[in-house]
Amino acid sequence: MRVFTALLLIIFSLLQYRLWFGKNSVPDYLALQEEVTRQLAANDKLKQRNKLLYADTDDLKLGTEAIEERARNELGMIKENETFFRLIPKQNNSNNSNASKELL
Repeated sequence: MRVFTALLLIIFSLLQYRLWFGKNSVPDYLALQEEVTRQLAANDKLKQRNKLLYADTDDLKLGTEAIEERARNELGMIKENETFFRLIPKQNNSNNSNASKELL
C-alpha cells in the first residue's frame, strides 16, 4: 500500500510540475489570454479605420461632390470660368508693434 501511495504522490507531483512550469502551463495560458485581449483591441481600431475608408471610397464612387471637394482642398484646383480669391490675414508690421511699445 505504501508503494502505491508513493507512486500516486510522484505522479501527482509530476502533473503539478507540468501544470505550473511545463509547456502550455497556467502562466502561458494567462499570457496568451492577455495577448488575445490586446489583439482584439487592435482589431477593433483597424475595423473602425476600414469602415471610414470604405465610406470614403463609396462616397468617391457614387458622388462627384467628394471628388470636387478633394480636388479643391488637396490639389488646389478650380472650375472653368471660376474666380479664385485667396484671403490672407492681415499681419502686424514692425511700425505697429513699435507704436504699441511706445505707448507702454
